[in-house]
Amino acid sequence: MPVLALGVVAGLAPGLVAGSASAASADPSGDTAAPTAARAAADADRLAPYTRQKLTWKRCAADRPAKYQCATLKVPLDYRKPEGKRIDVAISRVRTSVPGKRRGVLTFNPGGPGGAGLDLSLMFANGLPKNVREQYDMIGFDPRGVGESTPLECGLTDAEQVYPRPTRTAAEFAANNKWAKTVADKCREKYGKALPHISTRNTARDMDVMRAALGEKKLNYFGVSYGTALGAVYMQLFPQRADRFVLDSAVDPARMWRGMFQVWAPEVERAFKRWTKWTAARDATYHLGDSPAKVARTFRKLVARADVDPIVIGGQKLDGAEVRDITRAEFFTVRSGAKVVADLKKAAEGRQVRELPRAQEQSMDNMTSSQLAVVCSDASWPRDPETYRRDAIRDGARYPLYGDFASTITPCAYWDKGAEPATQVNNKVKSLVVQNEWDSQTPLVTGKAMHRALKGSRMVTVAGGEGHGVVFGDARNSCAEKATMGYLVTGKLPAKDLTCKAAPGGQRRAESAEPAPAPFGLR
Repeated sequence: MPVLALGVVAGLAPGLVAGSASAASADPSGDTAAPTAARAAADADRLAPYTRQKLTWKRCAADRPAKYQCATLKVPLDYRKPEGKRIDVAISRVRTSVPGKRRGVLTFNPGGPGGAGLDLSLMFANGLPKNVREQYDMIGFDPRGVGESTPLECGLTDAEQVYPRPTRTAAEFAANNKWAKTVADKCREKYGKALPHISTRNTARDMDVMRAALGEKKLNYFGVSYGTALGAVYMQLFPQRADRFVLDSAVDPARMWRGMFQVWAPEVERAFKRWTKWTAARDATYHLGDSPAKVARTFRKLVARADVDPIVIGGQKLDGAEVRDITRAEFFTVRSGAKVVADLKKAAEGRQVRELPRAQEQSMDNMTSSQLAVVCSDASWPRDPETYRRDAIRDGARYPLYGDFASTITPCAYWDKGAEPATQVNNKVKSLVVQNEWDSQTPLVTGKAMHRALKGSRMVTVAGGEGHGVVFGDARNSCAEKATMGYLVTGKLPAKDLTCKAAPGGQRRAESAEPAPAPFGLR
């Protein structure tokens, strides 16, 4: 049974515990050296109220299947002080395993940061191949701060949620700097000392509390986009408890997080060059130019025109920066990019066209607030606004398609420092990294970097593959699916790194273009 397009992108008696989510299982730098027996016992004792909690399961909703059950997991806000404030993590399960074939639980993260995952247990229970479902009970959860898990909502207006923002002039930078400080101040005023603890590192610890409360010795995991960072951090903190881990469309753990946004600038230049060649060969269809140079010139003229006289589509006025923002991700999927630019050209000529994908999807306050909390707390950000102004001007000149967007200021410049240093990912835990060659959000270069950091991993690359997300993305690739599902079923990684070829035309699951990313998120 092929996997379905899923749009990505358990009670236990006290005392029956398979290990604890040790707050000190790794030091703040990410070192995974095993603690002494005495220290491990002390950590387990402090976390026992969490790891040994009895979960109360109930039907998630009257209009959802009875097999889809939900419970609330209690976790410490600060794992260094587990006796302190507690927060909720909403979890779900669908029991699909078959007695005699059961291996354990399989949990998921859809990306973000800020993506809700509670429903994923039901989605995967309905979408994964039978031989996978027979081995695992499906577990979903909303990460701390997200959805049903003690959510963060800073009270941001729609305008305050819009990101990224171009920095081309002194006036734009001044406005962006004011916005960044305003957003950070709003979140700090509402949540104060809680914000530094909303981090990938603590979400990984929550996952281990969940594993223990479910009575499992090990955890199996499927993470997409930001979910690959979460999976890698879990493997770093709890290497002995990570079983079969799949990381689809991976971030570079050394670039978390400013560097992950900045990498979009050079990578879109590469994608644009490829796109101009593809589009020039199809001038009879798109009428954008019969050579790469002419296609590039057509696009640049549209940007310049929009800066003087905005292009109007569906009531939306687009200046040059908004045209660049809309098209960045589209260039990685050549056919979609050609359609979007052709429609922009028609609209500029006064002709009626379909509505374009929005440059900014208006985000829920919860998603934006939780995204900010994670990316600002996970790693250090420059504190001097001048750094962002200088970088945006430099990168805008170096990478004219997106450089000023990628390096502009964010609320992280004014955010309180995270509770712990960035996690250094460098381990030998077995895992599978799956990557499209032309991924707009997590480019191939970042997937390769994750593969290098995870020295026990194998990598499956889809040569010519387009779009963000491989196994559950818009384009089917039976080769990558076979390798991934085979690993989940047998635990056997490919003997060596594997290259699959994208099918002609991509075998699209759907005709719709890849949606724009959520603000701040990689999705």
